[in-house]
Formats: sequence, structure tokens, C-alpha cells
Amino acid sequence: MTMTLDLAFTIERAKAQEPIGSPCTGVCKIDPAHELCAGCFRSRAEIKAFRSMDDAAKLALLDELPGRQASVSGVKIA
Repeated sequence: MTMTLDLAFTIERAKAQEPIGSPCTGVCKIDPAHELCAGCFRSRAEIKAFRSMDDAAKLALLDELPGRQASVSGVKIA
């Protein structure tokens, strides 16, 4: 059974890990209107590059995700 998680929870969990972990929520579906994952709000390129990013870059990206979520929250993800 796959469990989806809240973005805020996965961001805090990721920040607490060493090295910095993934903010994946288990949704893993790209919204074609915004080109962002419907769960974690990362782009395909960011998802692909995440493992090779240094911790500072990961933290900067994690800090951007709630704003992205808020900017598309009124949009239905197909």
C-alpha cells in the first residue's frame, strides 16, 4: 500500500536527515499545466538532479516548495 504524505511533513523530515533527504510525498505525478510534481512541487529536472545536489542547494530548493504549492493550490491537478 502506498501512503501519500503532507508536503510540510516531508520537507521537515528531509531537512532533519543527514544528508538532506527527498521531499517526495509519494504522489509522483507531473501536472502538465505547471510542469511540477503534484506531490512535492519539484520539476522533472529538479527531481532528477536532487541526489547530486549539495545540501545547501537541497535546502534552498526545499524552502521554495511551499511557495510553489501555494501558487498552484487553486489549480486542480489532473
